Amino acid sequence: MIGVVGGGQLARMLVQAAAQRDVPIAVQTSDAADPAAGLASRLVAADPRDVAGTRELVVGCDGITFENEWVNIDALLPLEQQGVRFQPSLAALSPLVDKLSQRQLLDDLAIPSPPWCPLSLISSAQPALPQGWTFPVMGKASRGGYDGKGTVVLHDIDSLAQLLRAVPADEWLLESWVDYELELALVVSRDQRGRIRHFPLVQTHQHRQVCDWVLAPAPVDPSVAALAYNVAASLLTKLGYVGVLALEFFYGPAGLQVNEIAPRTHNSGHFSIEACTSSQFDQQLCIAAGLPVPDPELKSRGALMVNLLGLDPERHPPLDQRLEALEAMPGLHLHWYGKSPETPGRKLGHVTLLLEGDTLLKRRDEAESALAAIRRIWPLESESQD
Repeated sequence: MIGVVGGGQLARMLVQAAAQRDVPIAVQTSDAADPAAGLASRLVAADPRDVAGTRELVVGCDGITFENEWVNIDALLPLEQQGVRFQPSLAALSPLVDKLSQRQLLDDLAIPSPPWCPLSLISSAQPALPQGWTFPVMGKASRGGYDGKGTVVLHDIDSLAQLLRAVPADEWLLESWVDYELELALVVSRDQRGRIRHFPLVQTHQHRQVCDWVLAPAPVDPSVAALAYNVAASLLTKLGYVGVLALEFFYGPAGLQVNEIAPRTHNSGHFSIEACTSSQFDQQLCIAAGLPVPDPELKSRGALMVNLLGLDPERHPPLDQRLEALEAMPGLHLHWYGKSPETPGRKLGHVTLLLEGDTLLKRRDEAESALAAIRRIWPLESESQD
């Protein structure tokens, strides 16, 4: 049995992958209604950050893995010292759970990322940007931020001063504004023997700082994909990281820059469930369970993944009607996370379409046509807010 700290949709899809290999999964999550709870072989009803709950979770488990990076490393260390096998290890995870230490790690490895500085270096008495910087800039919380949460765009000195008054400065960083042409992402894995495997580099598109759609493979020169892989391999090897990891990139005039590191499975890798011989969740499972890890190869020429974000039920067709319309679309694979109720912006599910075009342009046209059809059924909330 494998234990998973966390019970959201990433844990749910891991449980589903485990079922295909007859590996039982125990889940630690606070709510029995969470997406993974009902599918797990065993449920530990405790907040994922509750170490007492994790102590209960490890009983009878051969290994423990994490749904997300919101981990209290110091509190878990005694368990690891007692022989609990966390994957990734707490030492490998430690520099990645905080964006400040992430950025320092990237600097230490000379891996390109946007210029940054700790917010604590900015004087609250006389706020000013670092030399050479101009507004706008991004403010980011060092922990807990995702899907646009924990970020703020600062347009002037007044907004910088307001941020300094509103948040603990030692828990935030500033990042210079990045002009980019594409947002890219890469999911990789590293097993106990040190072998690294990777999925195709993908293009991602955000709506209100939440992932809207993913196109695999990304429409970039192979040299860009090779550089992204080399960056990922350097990180995995330096950290001795065992597990699945995702990197988000900006690509533009300044070249390829790492935006963020996610030490887990990732929204940008959901397409792999249908499109690859081994999904990102299968990789995570095999590594955590000590099973042979297969190579994740594309089974189609490409794939489009589209997130289904919650809509205002009073302003859109009923949920069941929308789901039935999606299920009726030829070739569309629907993944529903079982969350309730539907609230605007909440990640409720995703759909994946395998692309068959034999050229980049054909796949792009195919993806654009499918995306338009999906959005007619399930629009983005802002599209109908006038």
